[in-house]
Amino acid sequence: MIFGMVANPEKKECIDFAKKVYERLEPLVEEETARRLGIKGVPLEDMKVDIIITIGGDGTILRTLQRTKSMILGVNMGLLGFLTEIKPEELWDAVKRIERGDYFVDKRMKIKVLLNGKRLYDCTNEVVIHTAEIAKLRSYNVYFNYELLEDLRADGIIIATPTGSTSYALSAGGPILHPHCESIVITPIAPFKKVPRSFVLPAEKVTIHLKDGRKNLLVLDGQESIEIGDGDIVEIEKSENYAQFVRFKNPALLRIREEILR
Repeated sequence: MIFGMVANPEKKECIDFAKKVYERLEPLVEEETARRLGIKGVPLEDMKVDIIITIGGDGTILRTLQRTKSMILGVNMGLLGFLTEIKPEELWDAVKRIERGDYFVDKRMKIKVLLNGKRLYDCTNEVVIHTAEIAKLRSYNVYFNYELLEDLRADGIIIATPTGSTSYALSAGGPILHPHCESIVITPIAPFKKVPRSFVLPAEKVTIHLKDGRKNLLVLDGQESIEIGDGDIVEIEKSENYAQFVRFKNPALLRIREEILR
């Protein structure tokens, strides 16, 4: 079993723990993490490993999943950790369990994103299009399989996966989907007129046309932000790639109850 490692470079406690992991397991290390450790690293896109250990929170996992197809074992360092699996002190036992095959793979749907026909990073949680200025409505045409779904004015739109339905989309009033569904949730952000709170649709093509010539931001999983404007077209549909998480138990509903509904 070949391991890789990515840590949140902004958190000292993450880098400190990453150093312990490197000394004990000698994994391949992502470039930014390696710089913080003073060692040679490997670009994440070029990392040929079975499992990547992420040290941080959900943001670290989402950034990693944008650039790799490897399985993820998430170590939660006390940050937001809905996607993570273990605490730091549990890692060594987790590695032993992995080596003897005592784990399973939790596959989650991802969505691919095209801007004017150019493919961007796949997303595990959501794609967000929102105003680039505070309290300024924007106009959007939303199509599902090339048929007009909604013509709306709002602060923005969230297009989420089932995994992402418990994240930003939920805060905006969207529903919770079981993470193993294969659907897309469209949730307007502060719409001007009364529209359905959300649309839950099959995981097929959603197209957003920007209408009013004003600036928007296209945000991919909260990690990558691109300025877009009048005439730009964003296309979203199910990706052929899946996010894959190393799990030791099946906690999907338990996590929702404990982290979201409590």
